[in-house]
Amino acid sequence: MDAFLRGTKRKSSSLTQGSGQDDVEESTEMKLALLASLLPNLTQEVLLDALLAKEGSVDQAASSLLDNQTEPKKPCAAATVGAQTSLKSFASKSSAAGGGAEAAKKAKLLSKKGTTLYLYDPEDIAEHTPCSIIHNFLPQEEANDLLREMLEESKSFKRVTFKLFENTVQSPHSSSFYVATEAELNTQKHEYFYYGGRLEDVRRITPQLLRVRPKVQEAVNKALQSRKKLRYQCPDEWTPNAAFVNCYDGPQESVGYHSDHLTYLGPKAAIGSLSLGVAREFRVRRIVPKDADNNLTDDPDAQGQISIHLPHNSLLIMHSGMQEEWKHAITPAQAIDPHPIAGNRRINITYRDYKRNFHPNFTPRCKCNLPAILRTVQRKKDNWGRYFWMCHRGNVPGQVNCSFFQWADFDDNGIPSWDTARYRKNSTTIGGQGLELSPTEEQPIATDQ
Repeated sequence: MDAFLRGTKRKSSSLTQGSGQDDVEESTEMKLALLASLLPNLTQEVLLDALLAKEGSVDQAASSLLDNQTEPKKPCAAATVGAQTSLKSFASKSSAAGGGAEAAKKAKLLSKKGTTLYLYDPEDIAEHTPCSIIHNFLPQEEANDLLREMLEESKSFKRVTFKLFENTVQSPHSSSFYVATEAELNTQKHEYFYYGGRLEDVRRITPQLLRVRPKVQEAVNKALQSRKKLRYQCPDEWTPNAAFVNCYDGPQESVGYHSDHLTYLGPKAAIGSLSLGVAREFRVRRIVPKDADNNLTDDPDAQGQISIHLPHNSLLIMHSGMQEEWKHAITPAQAIDPHPIAGNRRINITYRDYKRNFHPNFTPRCKCNLPAILRTVQRKKDNWGRYFWMCHRGNVPGQVNCSFFQWADFDDNGIPSWDTARYRKNSTTIGGQGLELSPTEEQPIATDQ
């Protein structure tokens, strides 16, 4: 028993979704966190009792709890799906049990290779991911009004067609794009490019989307102020002027692991994501690059994944740096709890701040004469995190990328190198976005490197 409280070694197993590596030393806090991931509806007292009864074996404790078909002695007080006590409470409980310096240390509750760590509590999400979450974000009636409006809109949403590994595919969910003014709508249809082509479904912002926007703006800016500014992060106020709205109709509609495009948002961008209707899992995983010197493989699950529960009326804030260093997904679900208004559907609204100085009239153009896409080095340690511009015409079925490549150059506030040299005010307004370009200025000239 003393060895268990000190954190003895154990071998991983399929039951706890172990990494398959050699024995690893784990503290009581980590063992409790692993059990909580497998059994989120049980209290910390029940989990701790099971561990004590099984002499600290996570495998045996989990088997005992999973095999027990009777009601637990101490059921969770919360009746809602996805309720969970903060993982911080595990550390405090085990500290009292262990009474040692090791148990009193702050637990490092990160997922491991081959595992999924399930998080529900806002404190845990803020500590272990580049995200913040606000539950019950809007007044109930306001959230329901927005949901009903978007459900009606979603009846005419479309699926995006693009090329993936030489195959033409459609997105596994439907979506549309909203802007505030007629001028911005025309600009999006005729000047912006996505996946190498133009958006067909661009709409004027709806009354409820417009009503909610300032509340999202205030919440995101407050959350951003609570975190340290990163290099390349814009210090200006986050001002959403566009919104992608996605509809996931049923448990099998999803979106695979990806990072959102930064082309029009700029580096270290923040995004406010509002979930309505059916609750779904939002999964994130840190990107682990290849190590060319040690010939390590690019394992997408090298650090496991974290699942964030997104209930109805929750605002998830993806902070600066998430798109560069993490990927996220909405995975298919085996089953879902129907929502009284939405049924089996989930509506997701991502409010975004399109930067004035990243308008496609000013960003580099590739040899195809298309506005280039902004990306960051993610897969190799060499130049890790460095931004570059490249062609993305190859995302269009039947087309291929040209060889254009150009390193991106920003100052510490994310201002592109061409900004001060190529912009000035009191001239031609671009697409209602507040951008002004001197009539005598030429378009940026792209160079290969």
